Amino acid sequence: MDYKKYFQDNRDKHLNELKEWLSIPSISALSEHKPDVKKAAEWLADTMAKAGLENIKIHETKGHPIVYADYLHAEGKPTVLVYGHYDVQPVDPLNLWTTPPFEPDIRDGKLFARGATDDKGQLFLHIKAVEAILSQEKQLPVNIKFCIEGEEEVSSPNLPGFLEANQDMLKSDVVLISDTSLLEKGRPAICTGLRGLCSLEVALHTANTDLHSGSYGGGVPNALHAMVSLLNSLHDEDGRVSVEGFYKGVLELTPEDHEEFQKQSVDENKLKQDLGLDELFGEEGFTFAERTGARPTLELNGVYGGFQGEGSKTVIPKEAHAKITCRLVGHQDPQDILDKIEKHIHAHVPTGAKVTVKQMEKGNPFTIDPSTPVLQKAAAAYEQVYGTRPVFTRDGGSIPIVETFSRVLEAPVVCMGFGLPDENLHAPNEHFNLENFDFGLLTIVDFLKRV
Repeated sequence: MDYKKYFQDNRDKHLNELKEWLSIPSISALSEHKPDVKKAAEWLADTMAKAGLENIKIHETKGHPIVYADYLHAEGKPTVLVYGHYDVQPVDPLNLWTTPPFEPDIRDGKLFARGATDDKGQLFLHIKAVEAILSQEKQLPVNIKFCIEGEEEVSSPNLPGFLEANQDMLKSDVVLISDTSLLEKGRPAICTGLRGLCSLEVALHTANTDLHSGSYGGGVPNALHAMVSLLNSLHDEDGRVSVEGFYKGVLELTPEDHEEFQKQSVDENKLKQDLGLDELFGEEGFTFAERTGARPTLELNGVYGGFQGEGSKTVIPKEAHAKITCRLVGHQDPQDILDKIEKHIHAHVPTGAKVTVKQMEKGNPFTIDPSTPVLQKAAAAYEQVYGTRPVFTRDGGSIPIVETFSRVLEAPVVCMGFGLPDENLHAPNEHFNLENFDFGLLTIVDFLKRV
């Protein structure tokens, strides 16, 4: 079957359909857009039906709906479960968008809109790939299921429970996800690792009121000084986390791991130049790609307290606050890490200060062996379409639900993305390069046939 011609003949039709979906402001984080999120789910269900999928159902949750569909007529063949999300990030700051975020616009070979690459555009490819095969061949080479949520951008609060409760319905041999990116234009990548995540907030208090720095300075504890001292205790001079037991469960990189990271060809000098930095920073003995893909971190995301207005105010602040997140790898457990950090904080509280810790997000890291047969089939599909074999990467970001799918369904997860790193996901002027729209359709068809 000439799928290249099929997709070319239907390209305008497909892009117009995608524009319809992108026009729906399905922002899951903002309550005023709850009707829009529901509308996007209904649009998805209707489009799945038109593509030939069956057993379509919009499952209501305590938050936003989960959409399920399947096509199960390939007796004796593997079952592939496609996961994605139809919710999108907020659009602020609106003034930085060249064209309105929910008025999709094609220019310079790119489709601009919120959700274009994260994740409506990439998810749309799977629906159209299935539609194409059914249209051309009247049957699929595999059984296929779709589980599409509307809460990924708010940390998927209801999906884990849905997976646990519907294991039989979602049972599959492979989980297929397109919510990652190529290394760069023309250089595909398959993600074999995602860092886990945990977060916490620290509040530190000293006196019961702010104090005049002339009357009390030098005689009472300063909340900001105390917070700076406390936070400084979390790392040593070389950038390693000082929390006892923090690195338990972190796997050492093998020579093969180092070789895979080298294939990413990260130009650290160019990176410094692009970021306006004199030097990069991180653990000794690791490259930038290894530090951000295979090593854990503890980062300060916000530190605040005291007077922050214009001019000066001679005050000794009574309180200070900090927001902290960690990226986790290997067998690190988010709850264990949070408990260890909290223990460290309470053990290092400066004299005269009182501290409270609020534990927040938790997400497990995910890894899969690149030699897993289905990942090799994915690599072959990329190579067939892009003309070059993909690099196996470990990404620094976190998609906690990937680990949940792998663990609950006991199936290998293939992260087969078609975005590019510079497509402004979560930022103004988000876009999707249409070269990867075209190549993505062909790659997915090829992959399903190989499976």
